[in-house]
Order: sequence, then structure tokens, then C-alpha cells
Amino acid sequence: MSEAKILYLVIPCYNEEEMLPITNPVLIEKMNALIGSGKISSKSRIAYVNDGSRDRTWELIEKYSEENELVTGISLSRNRGHQNALLAGLHTVCGYCDLTISLDADLQDDINAVDEMIERFYEGYEIVYGVRSSRAKDTFFKRNTALAFYKLMKLLGADIIYNHADYRLMSKRAVEALMEFDEYNIFLRGLVPLVGFKQTTVSYARNERVAGESKYPFKKMLSFALDGITSFSVKPIRMIMSIGVFIFMFSIVMLIYSLIRHFTGHTEIGWSSLIISIWAIGGLQLLAIGVVGEYIGKIYMETKHRPKFIIDRFLEEEINSADKKLTKPRE
Repeated sequence: MSEAKILYLVIPCYNEEEMLPITNPVLIEKMNALIGSGKISSKSRIAYVNDGSRDRTWELIEKYSEENELVTGISLSRNRGHQNALLAGLHTVCGYCDLTISLDADLQDDINAVDEMIERFYEGYEIVYGVRSSRAKDTFFKRNTALAFYKLMKLLGADIIYNHADYRLMSKRAVEALMEFDEYNIFLRGLVPLVGFKQTTVSYARNERVAGESKYPFKKMLSFALDGITSFSVKPIRMIMSIGVFIFMFSIVMLIYSLIRHFTGHTEIGWSSLIISIWAIGGLQLLAIGVVGEYIGKIYMETKHRPKFIIDRFLEEEINSADKKLTKPRE
């Protein structure tokens, strides 16, 4: 193995005051074990990203940072959502480390998979995806909706890793390349594979959440899925166009049929068929307008070029600045 590299664990946190007292000791123990075995440098850190939490999450992060030098924290100026918080963390720590591993604060992603991820990194892989080995613990509904989502994304042309969330290792070079994607609507599961470089996967069994509540209820998951679909494919628009062409061709056939019926004296007043046709075409029009509107909305947001996140505080930077002042010679 080559010289030990600096690893930063990047952990987005939103209202995790119940979970952090459980998570922090586990992560510190894992980091100490990795440092002790020589797999990572002693300069490695656990970077918690406070995503505008309304509870004591940031207060706990500051406390843990004071108690242990392995812990640092990043606080966003307001809640920006999981994907932007994760991106903010990666962007902020990129200049301090050689590799990053992102994971959630709930410890559902098996922390022991980190060892294998690091081994793959030293083998030359720059992106290592944590992939769930099974969804047996999920409910029937969640398991099948997730399967449908991944299949739909593949069908629409997105290069997405099946059963992968945001548990992944990225080298410094890979993170820097990811920052080149200047997009407002962030869907990292689709963006990271586009980065390229040498990639592989590591499988793990997902654990149950032991405290707090899931930050991804059904409504948010649906919104997340919609962002993923519309951010990576124009196929929905082409499908709408194809349906429109088919209906137009069919309407010509029906027009010819109606004219033949009229001139042969077999005209009938079809109230039901008329109403059904109006509703069907009206529904398709509304669907088409909705799909096109979704894309126009994203174009609108992209043209604003608003910042994806704003860092309020970064504890590591504050500590380094304080150290420099203490070591500065008197004039």
C-alpha cells in the first residue's frame, strides 16, 4: 500500500440531534481503527454538514469538534436539501483531502463497507459506489417503487447504478470534476457516473434506522424521482410527441371512416364516443403541457445561476486560521 491518504467522511445532517449522539462515537471508532491500521492519514476528518437544521444539530457538531480533532463541521446558511448539502460538503473539504466518502447520518449504510471502499481506492479506482445487497428489509411498496424507479431511469437513458443511493467514495480528482457540472437541479446519483474515471462497486447490507425519523417521506421521494427523470432525459417529451403523432394519424383514419359512413347513409350520432374523445384528447394535452412545463421550469431555474449553497461556517478553516495567528512571529 502507498502512503496513507487523507480521508474526509462527508455527512449531511438535517434535524439529527437524536441520531448524532449515536452516530458520532461509531464514526470516531471507525476512523481511529483506519488510522491505526495505516489505511488513512491521521489528518483525516469526519465532516458533518448542517443543512439548516432547526434543532440542536449544529450545537452538537460544534461540541464534538471541540472534544475530538477528528470531527469538523460545515454549516449552511439555510436549508438547501440533501443533495445540495452533500455537494456543499464535498466542495468544501476537497482542498483538504485525497478522497471523500459520503454517507447519511442515520448509519443505515454499513460503515464497515468503508474498509473495502478504501482498498478499491488504493487499487486505482477513483469512484466506488456502495450498493445495497438486498432490499428484504424494505416494505413491499418501497421495494417495488424503488425497482420501478431504477428501471424507468435506465429506460430513459440515465446511467444510474442500481440500488445505489449516496454512499460512495470519490477521489479528489473525481470531486473536482464533479464541480464542473454547473447545474442548479442536482441529482448526484445520475451526475457522478457522468464524471467517468475508473469506477467499481462494493455491496453491503443496509441497517435499520435506530433513532430519529426518515428525512425522505413519500412526497419528497416522489419529488426526488421527478427531479432525476427530468434532469437526465428528454425522452418524456419525445414520448408525448410520438403519442401526438399516433393520435393524429388515428384521427385521420377515423375521419375517413366517418366520411364513408356519412356518404353511405349510415351516420349515427355518437354522444358517448364524442365525450370520450374530448376527455382523452384534453387529458393528453394537459399531460403534454405539464411535461413541457416541467422542463421549462428547470430551464428558468438554470438561467438564474443562483448559488447552490452558501457556507456560513467551516470549523476546520476557523481552527487553521487560529493556529496561524498563534504561530505568527511578533514584529
